[in-house]
Amino acid sequence: MKRSLTSLLAVAIFAFAAFGQQQGSVTGQVQDELGAAVVGATVTVVNPEGRVRTVTTSQRGEFTVSGLTPGIYTVRVAIPNFAIYENNEVEIKAGQRTELTVPLTVEGVQEQVDVDTSNQVSTDPNANLSATVLKGEDLEALPDDPDELEAALQALAGPSAGPNGGQIYIDGFTGGRLPPREAIREIRINQNPFSAEFDRLGFGRIEILTRPGADKFRGSAFMNFNDSRFNSRNPFALNRAPGQTRFFGGNISGPVQKGKSSFFVDINNRDIDANTIINAQVLDANLNVVPFQQDVQVPTRRFSISPRFDYQINDNNTLQLRYSYTNAKSENQGLGNLTLPSRAFETTYTENEIRVTETMIINPTTINETRFEIDWENREQIGDNSIPTVNVGSAFVGGGAQIGLSFNKETSWELQNYTTTSLGKNSEHAIKFGVRLRGLTLRDRSENNFGGSFSFINLDSYRNAILGNDFPTSFSLTTGNPEQKVSQTDVGLFITDDWRISPGFTMSFGLRYENQTNIKDSLNFAPRLSFAWSPGAGGARAPKTVIRGGFGIFYDRFGENLTLQARRFNGSEQLSLLVNSFDPDPVRRAAAIALLQQAVFTVDGVTNVPTAAQIIAALPQSNTIRSISPELQSPYMAQVALGVERQLPFNTTVSVFYIGSRTWHVLRARNINAPICPEQVNCLDAPRPDPLSGDIYQYESSGVLNQNRIFTNIRANITPRISIWGNYSL
Repeated sequence: MKRSLTSLLAVAIFAFAAFGQQQGSVTGQVQDELGAAVVGATVTVVNPEGRVRTVTTSQRGEFTVSGLTPGIYTVRVAIPNFAIYENNEVEIKAGQRTELTVPLTVEGVQEQVDVDTSNQVSTDPNANLSATVLKGEDLEALPDDPDELEAALQALAGPSAGPNGGQIYIDGFTGGRLPPREAIREIRINQNPFSAEFDRLGFGRIEILTRPGADKFRGSAFMNFNDSRFNSRNPFALNRAPGQTRFFGGNISGPVQKGKSSFFVDINNRDIDANTIINAQVLDANLNVVPFQQDVQVPTRRFSISPRFDYQINDNNTLQLRYSYTNAKSENQGLGNLTLPSRAFETTYTENEIRVTETMIINPTTINETRFEIDWENREQIGDNSIPTVNVGSAFVGGGAQIGLSFNKETSWELQNYTTTSLGKNSEHAIKFGVRLRGLTLRDRSENNFGGSFSFINLDSYRNAILGNDFPTSFSLTTGNPEQKVSQTDVGLFITDDWRISPGFTMSFGLRYENQTNIKDSLNFAPRLSFAWSPGAGGARAPKTVIRGGFGIFYDRFGENLTLQARRFNGSEQLSLLVNSFDPDPVRRAAAIALLQQAVFTVDGVTNVPTAAQIIAALPQSNTIRSISPELQSPYMAQVALGVERQLPFNTTVSVFYIGSRTWHVLRARNINAPICPEQVNCLDAPRPDPLSGDIYQYESSGVLNQNRIFTNIRANITPRISIWGNYSL
């Protein structure tokens, strides 16, 4: 079976040994299990001093590395979809050629066990010891559930990921729903953090590679079961609530056309009958305070199926297709603590995702990869908004859910074209460049708070309102057009170069440019620079220390959700009205109290609710507007890192890094129509800049964020099957 290289391909040939010394060479052919030549495999040859030479196999699967000084070498062969081959005792003799036949097995047959198979330090940009690589049996330690798996990976990424958390890439694509654990081949976290290939902050980047098909039919199945009979009683519940979790699934893979194509299908189903406890206080028919305690079952259902198809078009081209379908439903959402059953709502979610990747070997040193993804997501919520919500402080929240019929329908797409190459056969430069285009169209319908919400300070105030002796502290109401549409497109271009200046010093530098619609800021250039220096490399003994450092600019995007809010609450599409009994202006306060006293409360609900027309007529300033500053700029972070990696005895490595960052143009919402009080006297009656409008919250990029951290990572491969690793940040 032939495969082409889909990961980074570097051709870095070191200088010859000392002049006049007789040298040897190694040559061979890489084959799959059927004896077919494997094209585009990366062959790495490491000498006893740790010096590395890398070549790729030809169209006949052959490779040759010459100019080698006599000694014992390590030969490693890697290509996606196959297990890594490694031979640590390849002897090179003076004036002789060592011949090898390298058999590769499909990844599904032979998996690696160690979190990181090498405990040796290296100046390779992708070999930073602060990275975590999980594959093979290490994946079994992770949660089965995709939601819990994502939380675990975000925890592994650590706080250095920044305020937005780690960015997840699945088979090179940005975001998307996490595949089940059984469909994952490898996970990489924090690898090569200053690469210009990626837009987001490198520390905290999570890359996930899914499994390909196998050359023989194989499959697996699992089932997890949990019942509430094995759980203790919630101390706030009278009885132990019934509950159950049923999680089952499996996968199957095999060939479609022997030696040409294969498939992998993963199916999962999760049913959770959880429960929540309502522990509130309400009034009975005689207006006495009585406790309200109830166990409410919260059922959730989720089903997913994800088939993948791999096809080798010819010796130089391969095609990968992946489809993913997810359907989920949750009932009795929004309940618990003080929230009563009347506020329950239902959520449904469906997603259809198609991903296509085509890889082409242009020549032995150049690989081109084109990826395309299209994704359809639909989220719907249904809840009662025909009656107002009544929020009584420290007692209960009742009435309607204020959801109505709401949905969020998003169609997104992503196109990538990346090329990896070198400057020639004997070049010390590994170059990668490419472009990424992304776009989305969002239709969003929100009836949130269309029924209105009353607020009371406490239960006594609510009781007095029923008796006609008090009124709510506030009432909010939303009205207008519930549906809005937003489109957004962004582009990213990059070029990066890994330059091995000497056996012990590698420098990587690159430049990235980004732009997006919906804001005017367009000059988003992001330079990246990093280095790795290994003192003593190239000498008689392998180096044990690597010093790494780097600097980079990372831009963030202005999300489509903020554009949606600005369009929805622009002052005319939807009105967000507030009646406040504590309004500092005495005239507005009197009008607000009159509207609040209009409502008639009983233990069963409320009638004579103020309408939007009444509120606008009495309080023209009650509407809250949201807008986008015309000077808004993309947030960007400048990050610097410096650290040391050290190889210790007993297969142990440790790394310590300082990471400092400063973020400019942090997004925030500021009330630009807040009352102005120039003399700091009698501020309650201070005028607004626009006296005819209420609060106007404008999204602007005026914030600054500073962050300094010390990050420590330790790893020990105690046995071939036992690895211990951990990290600590300060």
